[in-house]
Amino acid sequence: MKIAVAIAFILILGSLGSALFFLMRDKGRSNNTVRSLAVRVALSVTLFLLILLAYKLGYIHPTGIRTA
Repeated sequence: MKIAVAIAFILILGSLGSALFFLMRDKGRSNNTVRSLAVRVALSVTLFLLILLAYKLGYIHPTGIRTA
């Protein structure tokens, strides 16, 4: 589960980086920035739903705050 979350975060950051690249290169003349940001939102929602599903299926458990 940790690997899936890490890969999802990397994909989200990559999509955000590509949106920045398109924003700087295209200067708003194309829809590439909007498309990249839409992909980022879709990936974020998918990650959230994956975490909820993993909790419901018992793959992850809340641990609370641990103090030393």
